[in-house]
Amino acid sequence: MQGQPMQGQAAQVAASPVSATDMLLSEGVVLLGAAVLFVMLFRRLGLGAVLGYLVAGALVGPQGLRLVGGAESKLAIAEIGIVLLLFLVGLELHPARLWRLKRDIFALGMAQVVLCGCALTAIIFYTTGFTWGAAIALGLPLALSSTAQVLPGLKSSGRINSPFGEKVFSILLFQDLSIVPLITIVAALSRNPANVGGPPGWLMAGYTVAAIAGLVLAGRFVLRPLLHLVGRLGERELFVVVGLFTVLAAAALMHALHLSTALGAFIAGVMLADSPYRHEIEADVEPFRSILLGLFFLAVGMVLDLHAVAANPLFVIGMAGILVLTKAALITGLARLFGMEWNQAIGSGLLLSQGGEFGFVLFAQAQNALLIAPQAASLFSAIVTFSMATTPFLMLFARRLEFAKPRTGLDLPRPEDAPRGTAIIVGYGRFGQTVAQMLMGHGFGVVLIDKKPSQIEVSSQFDMKVYYGDGTRIDLLRRSGAEEARLIAFCIDDPSLDARVLEPIAEAFPQAALVVRAFDRRQLLAFKDMDLAGIVREVFESAICMGVQAMEALGVPPEEVEEVERQYRRNDEQRMALQIEHGDFMAAKELMYRPGRRMRLVARGEGEDQA
Repeated sequence: MQGQPMQGQAAQVAASPVSATDMLLSEGVVLLGAAVLFVMLFRRLGLGAVLGYLVAGALVGPQGLRLVGGAESKLAIAEIGIVLLLFLVGLELHPARLWRLKRDIFALGMAQVVLCGCALTAIIFYTTGFTWGAAIALGLPLALSSTAQVLPGLKSSGRINSPFGEKVFSILLFQDLSIVPLITIVAALSRNPANVGGPPGWLMAGYTVAAIAGLVLAGRFVLRPLLHLVGRLGERELFVVVGLFTVLAAAALMHALHLSTALGAFIAGVMLADSPYRHEIEADVEPFRSILLGLFFLAVGMVLDLHAVAANPLFVIGMAGILVLTKAALITGLARLFGMEWNQAIGSGLLLSQGGEFGFVLFAQAQNALLIAPQAASLFSAIVTFSMATTPFLMLFARRLEFAKPRTGLDLPRPEDAPRGTAIIVGYGRFGQTVAQMLMGHGFGVVLIDKKPSQIEVSSQFDMKVYYGDGTRIDLLRRSGAEEARLIAFCIDDPSLDARVLEPIAEAFPQAALVVRAFDRRQLLAFKDMDLAGIVREVFESAICMGVQAMEALGVPPEEVEEVERQYRRNDEQRMALQIEHGDFMAAKELMYRPGRRMRLVARGEGEDQA
């Protein structure tokens, strides 16, 4: 008799994982199927993937066809996508570059958050009848823009490292940093007795500084030795594990301290930005970022209260319009004040005019603090979503403005006016000039592209026609005749140029051979998986030339000088082959010449190649 209930319980336990698995599979099929359909459709229409995810989530979610439930739990998991996005952004920022951007981050970024937050708070208070506490809890989050929408667009178009992209990124970075004080403000205004015992603002600021310092130390003394060990083992899957562990550990530390998880992931990324394993980690983490970020926007669409929106459509649409116009105007003015041209200032204003994904998090905090009702949280979440829907259209317009002709005394030639040529040279500085001169000397037709007006103006004095634009953009290359070119040479001095930029170009113009100027060995390793027609380290040949002259000045016989050069080149090729094979910048370091390791024919003059 007692065994029967036990058997029933066992059967129930055994059945429950199957039921959970069935639900996971069925919901996964529905979500991914809807995502594929709508993302393809919206990309085809030029509206962007984010809007496709939002519409797909709203359609299949609890407020739509009710095919998928549990939106809140999915949203909590999918927020890891934003964490991974900030980690990948941090990987692209060397600490030195971050220090160089400090004025834009802490002056321009702070001015944007404060000015837009105060303006939107005042608009909400005077137009809606909310209390000041509710208006602050709603207005300040609206000052934040969508990192998940803007950054991928800047990266895919190759503008993240341009002066325009750096200013936009600086604003976005300060917005992410400001999440901590915004949460503190909401907590200080809280009417919920359960929140009274929370940590004060000054303590949270101390936690932030201590956590950042701890992450920096852990990155230098724990993570780097660990990556070096993984690199020596040569196990690819371990890079995936270490990369995800790094992101989640940094985010978990910040979450435990009630701080921004995205900030923790960003700091972890910055600590690895100058690591030789940066590209390996980036390639391994990127797929997880794409999937989880898509899931985040699906979940946002699912939690959208369509009934509340349907009951107040004019309020939602009108407030979304006010949000976009207010932020666009204020950011344009600030960007102009910080030295940007009018066309780029307007472009940055349009690009950052939407509400951001962290608004959803802060609205939930305000609701938990009893500052706003659940219906208000749904309405303003819908306002943020509608403002995001305008972003793909505004991005197209912003891109046109950004690359409009700057105000100079020179009438800059446009790429679409270029005659069709056999080769396209991207970057007409001291490096590109030599390449172009040799090709033109042989009689090849060459199209020259550069994005520095000063360089174009100087070149025109030598009767050289150089066309203005960013030669890493596919649309600009197409207008320059890349579909007919047999060669595209990237002669730009840009250490951030990597396979992610060039692979889409190689796919778009398969008939054109690509040759690349590499800054150093690290950048050369970043192209190890690409089938390039040629890649040259920019100072390699000139350094060998000086090495030859140095030995001649020291009285080394000519035949020994020639043999040293031959052996050095062969040794360098061997080192590079091993580095590419292992994907490790430190591989084959024992092959470097140093005191105690010399060539057989020479007694002096050996050197190390760091170029």
